[in-house]
Amino acid sequence: MVQQAEHQSNTKQEVQKGKLMLISAMLMLPGIDAIAKGMSDHISPGQLVWARFFFQTLLLLPFAIKTNSLKTSKLLWVHATRGFLIALATLFFFASLAKLPMADAISIFFVGPLILTLLSALVLHERVGFRRISAVAAGFLGSIIIIRPSYEIFGVTALLPVGAACAFSVYIILTRILVRDDNAITIQFSAGIFGCITMTLALLYGNNAEIGFLTPIWPSGLQWLFLAGLGIIATAGHMLIVLSIKRIGASLMAPFQYLEIVSATILGLICFGDFPDALTWLGMAIIVSSGLYVYYRERELEDSK
Repeated sequence: MVQQAEHQSNTKQEVQKGKLMLISAMLMLPGIDAIAKGMSDHISPGQLVWARFFFQTLLLLPFAIKTNSLKTSKLLWVHATRGFLIALATLFFFASLAKLPMADAISIFFVGPLILTLLSALVLHERVGFRRISAVAAGFLGSIIIIRPSYEIFGVTALLPVGAACAFSVYIILTRILVRDDNAITIQFSAGIFGCITMTLALLYGNNAEIGFLTPIWPSGLQWLFLAGLGIIATAGHMLIVLSIKRIGASLMAPFQYLEIVSATILGLICFGDFPDALTWLGMAIIVSSGLYVYYRERELEDSK
């Protein structure tokens, strides 16, 4: 009995640590978006994404060597696909930030947990009932409410966060697979390596083909500092996400993910003077309510087993 009580206490402590890690990650990650938006007039989205993964790889290299995380994983293709997907998601999102207000972009992006619900049913064969499908449909309605006026003003750019959400949702599913066998350093170092490779090839092609959002320049000293800061925040935030998933599981992420909207709205107001209009707030409310309903419905089903 004593051992069982100690085990339960330790489990609760680990869950609490996981929640604190996730909260910290969600509050800090919009800092990446603020830096990317602030630099978008001078540095292309493709180069910003490349810097994010380059500095992630550089920062994690000593830890990867120390923990022997450089060895070839039996799930190398999963690591490679995951690195490509997070690079694609980041590219789509950074490209949207060049024109969209931060709160609008992140609110549209947060159809991700709803997309993840559908993908969990299709890929992981999890049961998804009518009520959760209805909540997913409502969430997409919320995103359309935000996208419609944004599309009229910004065009196809308003759809980029949806593409980012789709790529990120598959990325999270692959993370669920990897956390079973690999440690956080291996997972994030591999994401950095493959993300950097993906963006290096994209920039080489973009430079030769003269594609604006994939054309690199040589940054100034101050710009290098901001790019390094972007990489540091991204690395710390995503490490915290992986460590939290190990403790609380991916299914518990949804309520905490919406903290990004709060942080993004505050940063957008302070840094760029952007404040969501009434339609955006309505869309946000529908998306968040739908996502929370899906989350609580999942918890009820798990508790009833």
